[in-house]
Amino acid sequence: MLQQFDPRNKNLKVWVGHRLVERADAKVSVFDSSVQGGDAVWEGMRVYENGVFCLERHLDRLEDSARAMAFESIPTRASIKSAIKATLEANGMTKDTHIRVTLTRGEKITSGMDPRLNQSGPTLIGLAEWKPPVYDNEKGIRIMTSAIRRNSPMHVDSKIHHNNLINNILAKIQANHAGVDSALMLDNLGFISEMNGTNIFMVKNGTLLTPTADACLHGITRGLVIELARANGIVVEERNISLTELYAADEAFGTGSMGELTPIVEVDGRVLVNSSQSNLTAQLIQWFEGVHEKLSTPLVNL
Repeated sequence: MLQQFDPRNKNLKVWVGHRLVERADAKVSVFDSSVQGGDAVWEGMRVYENGVFCLERHLDRLEDSARAMAFESIPTRASIKSAIKATLEANGMTKDTHIRVTLTRGEKITSGMDPRLNQSGPTLIGLAEWKPPVYDNEKGIRIMTSAIRRNSPMHVDSKIHHNNLINNILAKIQANHAGVDSALMLDNLGFISEMNGTNIFMVKNGTLLTPTADACLHGITRGLVIELARANGIVVEERNISLTELYAADEAFGTGSMGELTPIVEVDGRVLVNSSQSNLTAQLIQWFEGVHEKLSTPLVNL
């Protein structure tokens, strides 16, 4: 599924460093660590009419990732919120918006991998776009299993939400060539991990299952779905899941800030058959939409 250009995004104001700039001027130095080695962390958040969704959870993860990467002089939470507010207000955005907040290690004094070459502090980027959910959540999506594996903790810990996404991009390229919407990525043992851009869940006989978050991102939407399911009496299992189990699922769906909850209708050419006639995905979507207001931070409070 290919996103299309939204004309409303033609004249965006983007936060770079310490100020807002026009879209055409939204650039970082060629010496910035994000350019030199993908050395950055980021968060993607949805903006609803009630405000920025799960803002504090996202900023917790951003800060944790930056600390794990040994960033120095991490901007205060208040300053990050101020940049988010300024960016959204400058663009007149109050709904149907996705904002990507990136924190790079900053500009280097000369090219090289050593973080000691970064002596000017981190670079904060706030990119807000008019962007409704990017998948067709009515019809659902088709996915295929990629040959590219997701990172395991023995390589790069997925609890760090970093900008090194090359394996996910390679998996997406395979999905594009296969003519499907997304790529399913396995871990180093061959169990399901996640899709190239979202976490994954399946339903079998009324039980909600999702892979353990060892080789996949601890997604904010993923965590919220688990909370909502358990709060409503749904049995949730976080464990290793094989492809065979997914092929026989009654339902399956992906979760993420870009697409929210997206039904999966086909895996590796196999159309999922809902033999138990469950409707848990639809229920979870309703519960998810029902907490938008409660879990959104109004712009006036930033």
